[in-house]
Amino acid sequence: IFNGYPLAIVVAVSLHVLLLAALLFLQGGNRVEALELVQPTVVKALFIDENPQVRNEQRRIQRQESERRAAEEAAARREREEAERRAAEEAARREREQAAAEAEAEARRQAALRDREELERQQRLEAERRQQELREAETERQRELAEAERRRQQEAERARQQQADAQAAAAAEASRNEFELVQSATGLIQQIIQESWRIPPSARNGMRAVLEIHMLPTGEVTDVRVTVSSGDPAFDREAENAVYRAQPFTELSDIPTQIFSRNFRTFSLTFEPDSLLN
Repeated sequence: IFNGYPLAIVVAVSLHVLLLAALLFLQGGNRVEALELVQPTVVKALFIDENPQVRNEQRRIQRQESERRAAEEAAARREREEAERRAAEEAARREREQAAAEAEAEARRQAALRDREELERQQRLEAERRQQELREAETERQRELAEAERRRQQEAERARQQQADAQAAAAAEASRNEFELVQSATGLIQQIIQESWRIPPSARNGMRAVLEIHMLPTGEVTDVRVTVSSGDPAFDREAENAVYRAQPFTELSDIPTQIFSRNFRTFSLTFEPDSLLN
């Protein structure tokens, strides 16, 4: 029933009694010391050799204790590892959360920065667009002013040209009229002087005298000078006398003062024996 344990206990108790008796018998200094030195080993050896069941039980108990301690250590180790794992996971989670928070904050900062840059870019583009519109408007205004000035100058030039053409036409007409009037008056003066000219007997072919005549607008002669002599004083003097006898040339009083001043205030006549030339 007890796997031999009662017998083993009896044997063990018997052995201890025998050993105690032997010790009492051999009581002495040196022997006691020898017995005291040997006793633990003999008792232990005899106990182990004689009680395999106790030894197995002790081993089993020790093994169980060792297993228990190992299990406890393993459990403690697992708990530590689990705690360390949880701590590491918590730290990692916190790091991830912190990193995510920092990333989100950085993303918000970058988004705000992009929004600000975009706003500044839009404002800059708007300012540039307005400046361009102002430049284009100013360019258009300057172009319109230049075009208006060009048209004004063209109109002014056309007006000046028309005026110049009109003046030129009027001047040409006046010049033509003046020429005809001068030619008519000059022919009349030549005819009147020729009628009063008496060619002297000393006149010869080839003689030629040029007279400078000064007159008033009324046709009166104020002075006569021989500018080119014929070489014959009588011929020259008779030419001067012919001018004085023919004046005043009242026909000149109807000629405008400007035309008279340009053509008759001082004019020249050429006297030759065969003709009277202007």
